[in-house]
Amino acid sequence: MDDKYPQRLEEFEQYVMNHIPIRLIRVSDMEFVGRDDMRKHLKPSVPKRDNGGYRPSVHVKYAILSHRWLASGEPTYEEMKAGKAAGPGYEKLTKFCEQVRQHKLEFAWSDTCCIDKSSSTELDESIRSMFRWYRNSRICIVHLAQSETIEDILLDEWTRRGWTLQELLAPLYIKFFNKHWTPMTNDPNDKGEEENTKILRNLEKATHIPRREIYWKFNPGPFKVDERMVWAAERRTTRIEDVAYSLMGIFGVSLQIAYGEGGDRAFCRLIDAIMQAGDASVLNWKGEAARHHTSDAIPRSPKSFMDRRDLKLANGRLEMTMTGLGLRVPLVILPLNLPLGMVKGTGNARITFNCLLYPTIKVDITVDNSSVHGQYQYALGIINYSLVRDRSREVLGIQGKSVGFPLKCRREPERDQSVSSTTKPRATGFETVSDLDQIFGQWRKIRQEGLIEVNFPTTPNDPMFYISRKYLEIVYL
Repeated sequence: MDDKYPQRLEEFEQYVMNHIPIRLIRVSDMEFVGRDDMRKHLKPSVPKRDNGGYRPSVHVKYAILSHRWLASGEPTYEEMKAGKAAGPGYEKLTKFCEQVRQHKLEFAWSDTCCIDKSSSTELDESIRSMFRWYRNSRICIVHLAQSETIEDILLDEWTRRGWTLQELLAPLYIKFFNKHWTPMTNDPNDKGEEENTKILRNLEKATHIPRREIYWKFNPGPFKVDERMVWAAERRTTRIEDVAYSLMGIFGVSLQIAYGEGGDRAFCRLIDAIMQAGDASVLNWKGEAARHHTSDAIPRSPKSFMDRRDLKLANGRLEMTMTGLGLRVPLVILPLNLPLGMVKGTGNARITFNCLLYPTIKVDITVDNSSVHGQYQYALGIINYSLVRDRSREVLGIQGKSVGFPLKCRREPERDQSVSSTTKPRATGFETVSDLDQIFGQWRKIRQEGLIEVNFPTTPNDPMFYISRKYLEIVYL
C-alpha cells in the first residue's frame, strides 16, 4: 500500500457523497441502492498501489432518465420502496431499465421515484444537484412519448418543458428513444461526433438552441445570460417556482428551494445570484421590471430577454450589488440634452436626445411623453468602460461602440429663495454649498427601455476616447 492511498480513499468518499445521486435503482432487482451501500460496494475498487504513475479513478456508472411526466400514475419513492409500484408510469420505468441493462450498466436514476419528496432536505439537495447528476451520468436516456420519427421532435412537448432544458445540455452522452422505445438513430451517442446530424438539426429548430451548444460540452456559468435566458423563455413548468429552479445548473448558481414563495420572488433570487458574477449580459432585457421591493433592474421572467437588442458586450466584470436602495452599480453618466421645441403629448414617444459632451451624437429613447420633461434630467449610464492610468491621473476609457442604460432623475423643487444662503447653507459631503438652484433625485432606469448601443467618434489608432473620472457615479437602479 503506497502513501497516497488515504488521499485516494478520501477523494472517493467525497465523490460518492457529492457527485452521484442520493440513491440509485439497481436494475437487476429494481431495488434502491443508497450512497452508503455504493460506498461499501466500490471501496474495494479504490487502488491501493500506484501502477506506474497512472492512477485510475473509481466512478459509479449509471444511466439517467429524461422524460415528460404523465398527468398521473408515475411511480413514487414510497411505492417503489414498498414494492407496490404499478401502472403506465412503472411500465415506462421498467422499459428504461431494460435499456440500461442493454448498455451494460448496473444502476439507473429517475426523478419520479429516486427522490424522497416528503423530505424537504432531500428535495432541496436533489434540485440543487440535478445538473451535476445529469452531467456525471454515463448516459442520459431520453424517452419522447409523442414522437415516432426524428421529424416529430419538432412538436414533442419534451422540447418545451422547463426541466428538460438542462437534461438536454448537461449530459455528455444522450440516446433518444421514440414512444415505442425504439432508438431514433443508430448512433451510440445522439450528441454525436458530427455536428450536422439530422437529430441535432431538429433539436436546434425545436429548442432554438444553437447546435454547437448541444453538440459541444456545454459550459455552465453566469455568462451569456441574455442568450441562454431566451432558450428558456417559451418553456413551461408545472410549479411556477421551477422557472427559476430549473435554470440554477445552467447558470452555475445555487438557491434555497422554497416552494410557495411564488415565481416572481424565485426568479428575482435567481437574477440576484447571477448578478453577483458581474456579467453585464444579465442587464440586456426589455419590458416591465419584476415586482422587486427596491430595484427596477430585475426582469420579470426569461421572456423579458426575447426582445433584447443584439449588443456586443465587452468582456470583464461589472460590479453589481443588490441593496436596500436598489441595484448598486458604478456607471459613467453622460448627460443628455432634450432638444428645444419638445412639447408635452400623450402616451409613449420616441424622442431623440443630444449628448452634451458630443452634441453630434443622437440617442433615441422611448419616454412617457405625457410627463413635463422640464422636471427631469436625462443621461446615458455607460456600462462598458475601463479605468485607465494616464501618466499621473486616472481617466475613463469609453469604447467607440458603447452600451448603456437610458436614465432619468427628477428635478426637485427649487429651494426657497427667500432664505438667505448665508443663514441657511446646504451641506454636501465635506463642502458647504449655498448656491444650489436645483437638487436632483436618484437616477432611475427609464421604464420599458433596455440597454442601447451608441457609436462615439474615435480615432483609427484607438477604439476608445477618454474623459475625466468625475463622470463615474454610483447609482442605484
